Amino acid sequence: MIVLENLIKNRSTYTYLSGIAEETGLSHSSVSRVIEPLLAIEIITEKKVGKQIRTFTLDEENPVTQLLLKFYGDLSELLPE
Repeated sequence: MIVLENLIKNRSTYTYLSGIAEETGLSHSSVSRVIEPLLAIEIITEKKVGKQIRTFTLDEENPVTQLLLKFYGDLSELLPE
């Protein structure tokens, strides 16, 4: 959930695996384990920069992602910050 929330907050921008790890306080390997299933179900997309650098963003065209964004927005309105 922490990784997904980070991607939602940074939607429409590509972010690095290391950037997600740094912003969430999770280890690089933990973020990597979470990213792979999200890629498999196409909630996020990957863009490679060079041979080794991978960047990620939400696939806002995916119907599942659209439901998640709606749910997150509705939930944010109900919960205090």
